[in-house]
Amino acid sequence: MLTALAIAAEGEKSDNVKPFKGVDGGVFQIALRYRGDAFRVIYAVKIDHDIWVIHAFQKKSTTGIKTPQREIDLICQRLKQLKEALK
Repeated sequence: MLTALAIAAEGEKSDNVKPFKGVDGGVFQIALRYRGDAFRVIYAVKIDHDIWVIHAFQKKSTTGIKTPQREIDLICQRLKQLKEALK
């Protein structure tokens, strides 16, 4: 995860990073596997030229690969709060 964030800080994108769908542009997710479990780290770039980690969680979806709605709602809420705090 730290490697992917360091690469993002240099303006590049790691192989395990993809855009996070359903949120404004500039928000990405890092997908990690550890001991058979799946983890996600959601971060935003292009906010005052900084990288902000918005949310990290263990993915335990009962609907396949889809991110649970409660996680998406929390990400949207935190992104909104971050943008308001940086005004």
